[in-house]
Amino acid sequence: MKKLLKNRWFKFAIVSIVYVLWFVVWNRNLWFLLGLPIIFDIYITKLLARLVRWDKHQELKRNNKTYKEVWSWIDAIVFALVFASLINVYIFQMYTIPTSSMEKTLLVGDYLYVSKATYGPRVPNTPLSLPLMHHTTPWGTKSYSEAIKRPYRRLAGIRNVERGDVVVFNFPAGDTVILERQNETYYDIVRQYVASYGEKRGREMLNKQYTVVSRPVDKREHYVKRCVALPGDTLSVVHGVLYINGEEQDYIENQQYIYFVETSSPLSAKSIERLGVSPEDVHYSSASGVYAMPLTEKGVEMLEGMQNVVSITRNESVEPFSAIFPNNAAYAWTEDNFGPLWMPQRGSTVALTTANLPLYERIIKNYEGHSLTVDGDTILIDGAPATEYTFAMDYYFMMGDNRHMSADSRFWGFVPEDHIVGTPSFVWLSLDKHKSFPSNIRWNRLFKNHK
Repeated sequence: MKKLLKNRWFKFAIVSIVYVLWFVVWNRNLWFLLGLPIIFDIYITKLLARLVRWDKHQELKRNNKTYKEVWSWIDAIVFALVFASLINVYIFQMYTIPTSSMEKTLLVGDYLYVSKATYGPRVPNTPLSLPLMHHTTPWGTKSYSEAIKRPYRRLAGIRNVERGDVVVFNFPAGDTVILERQNETYYDIVRQYVASYGEKRGREMLNKQYTVVSRPVDKREHYVKRCVALPGDTLSVVHGVLYINGEEQDYIENQQYIYFVETSSPLSAKSIERLGVSPEDVHYSSASGVYAMPLTEKGVEMLEGMQNVVSITRNESVEPFSAIFPNNAAYAWTEDNFGPLWMPQRGSTVALTTANLPLYERIIKNYEGHSLTVDGDTILIDGAPATEYTFAMDYYFMMGDNRHMSADSRFWGFVPEDHIVGTPSFVWLSLDKHKSFPSNIRWNRLFKNHK
């Protein structure tokens, strides 16, 4: 066996098989076959090695201790970066939960193993990028170049996105970012400026005051939500209850809403801790004796058993809000009363009117790259009058399980298929920011499935 492992033809065969399966078959790209002559030369002919005087390099490694140590470190670092980058792009990626939008399913401080192979990894849109960095380097500059841009392409996966999956995706509204106010959506800020100063002056003031940048799909921020509607579904929210195709959504154990809890005396810190509510999410008015806090059904049942609790009322948004998708006064929707809204599906055609254009305008312009203008009642796509539109991609609707504390598709609309990154497989570490080490480690969540 040892003799076989040293055989150059055996090494060439194994490396070639792995290379073809990974880069040619999985990537479905015959251009990678051009790499086989290079592999053949590395293991068999070694012409390139002779051209670059590889024998001299090997001799220095044998005779010069310092040279050998330096190159050993270089070899190890290059191998580690290449291997880690391939795994990060094609197999899995680590992700940290920064907000409470998915509590109690996922907690702030959960570190997730996110599988990219489940839905199929995307071929990077911007391949010229520093390894293991997203969009910004530690020293504050861009970590990627757009000198080479690739169209969207996804490799074969294990399965498609299913209704109810927890999904990690690139933030659709993150195509444009204000660097000084990255915690806010650019389009929300634009609407504020336009409402105050008018369309032209508002945008001019915004561009003068801040640094506005654009980001390609694969370099936008990562979000994690639950997929509640698939392409072709019709979604509606009535009094906070989600309906898909006319049927009420399946029960989610950890789903939360904001409740107003009236008490005759303040709740103890221990009682609030038993409810599992983060202290910063609890708001108390001593004048009225009313708490506002996110609660699961189990939490509501616990409160109903307490003697000092007078009443429990679930919050419901009834006033239309301009930040709610599609951000148009003609659609008087709220967080709790939304839709009905049909999910666009690849290959499906919809009749276009100036009335329903706000629903699909962002898809046509931002996600599928067409020019769009409106002249009176005439809609022009790429300069030609259009009365219908055929979608090039599938679109999904994402919502947080913490329904009243989640900025999700109710605010910024559809998630295109080219934004889908993967699905969390399990929590490999969970840290409670309100506690110190080692009590901050949530041992009961380690290797817990995200469902």
